[in-house]
Amino acid sequence: MKKEQRFKKGFTLIEMTVVLFIISLLILIVLPNIAQQRNNAKKIHGNAMVEVVQTQVDLYENEHQKLPASLEELEEKGYLTDKQVDQAKENNITIKDNKAVN
Repeated sequence: MKKEQRFKKGFTLIEMTVVLFIISLLILIVLPNIAQQRNNAKKIHGNAMVEVVQTQVDLYENEHQKLPASLEELEEKGYLTDKQVDQAKENNITIKDNKAVN
């Protein structure tokens, strides 16, 4: 009688090592790009908040013929929400000389 040879189907250790090496290389390439995109998003968000605050400062000045003293005054009069004021403070946005500055 002939002995039947059974071949096990699966991956060898070398094949698994190559696949893990390729995956780790892809991760090393992708992670720095994700961090850079996060920083760019924060910068864009900060600039957008400055624009929002500046628009509300201009609107307040047009309606009241005076400049708002602070972000809190804009919030009290209903020009900014409390969440917007919190985000503006988080981004260090202040009002100076009729301009919202970062």
